[in-house]
Amino acid sequence: MLGYIVRRLLWAIPTLAFVSFISFVIIQLPPGDFVTAYVAQLRSGGEYITELQESILREQYGLNDPLLVQYWRWISNIIFYGDFGRSLEWNAPVSDLIWERLGLTLILSSLSLVFTWMIAIPVGVYSATRQYSVFDYVFTVFGFLGKGIPDFLLALILMWTAFAWLNMDVGGLYSPRFEGQPWDFDKIVNMLSHIWIPLVVLATGGAAGLIRVMRANMLDELRKPYVETAYAQGFSERTVVWRYPVRVALNPFISTVGWALPALFSGDVITAVVLNLPTTGPLLLQALKMQDMYLAGSFILILSVFTVIGTVLSDILLALSDPRIRFS
Repeated sequence: MLGYIVRRLLWAIPTLAFVSFISFVIIQLPPGDFVTAYVAQLRSGGEYITELQESILREQYGLNDPLLVQYWRWISNIIFYGDFGRSLEWNAPVSDLIWERLGLTLILSSLSLVFTWMIAIPVGVYSATRQYSVFDYVFTVFGFLGKGIPDFLLALILMWTAFAWLNMDVGGLYSPRFEGQPWDFDKIVNMLSHIWIPLVVLATGGAAGLIRVMRANMLDELRKPYVETAYAQGFSERTVVWRYPVRVALNPFISTVGWALPALFSGDVITAVVLNLPTTGPLLLQALKMQDMYLAGSFILILSVFTVIGTVLSDILLALSDPRIRFS
């Protein structure tokens, strides 16, 4: 196992190098550069700058340098100094922009993941053990609706319901009067009164799909001979179901750690934009729109690191939870 982990981590080094270079190139593939996007943004607001000012900005940001030079300047500062560079649009260190939003993103994503699993696992087990019952049909309809309704549409419906019927201040993670204020008890309470909408939106879509996966895996396991043998030995239904089939049926949940870990970092971008959440997702979207290569490239690099770490963790957890994988 130790040798396997070491090999996977060694392979991660060239993988991350390749991903970082490709992402840096792709960000700059659209016509123009950051200055072009910046000038277009100014013109849409009725402001103009001269061509001389444009050329000065390109020289100041190093955009006239060859692509390889720009990439090496960025990646070498990350490797040797831990410096992700400065955002061209925000004119601030990339690390500061990311870390100031990362805390709320991790809280929201972690809570939504926990709620998703808390809903999907017991409901999936119940639907499989009570196949074709009334509640099985109810949960099946919920699963299809949850997968069929886009997250942003559900967010808009909940926002309208909360505003029109519950007279609640919706949008964002806290009221405008707490913007920029230090954290205290009142701000935390205010955040808890807002956080239920994004939690419901994110947990509904995720749980709907995982319920179907859990139900299908459980139905497959419940028909196997080892389950009949356990029943024949006199074990209760609860003991048989939760000790044996559930452990095997959980493998897809464990394998999702590979993409759940980077999702904790990025969050749901479209939902965050609709709900005006101060998370990392909208910041990444804006960086891509403005061709802010240092900010966007740093985001993608960090997401790649989380993906590699998540994949290794999921493999280790699968080996620990399922002896068949460990012995193979």
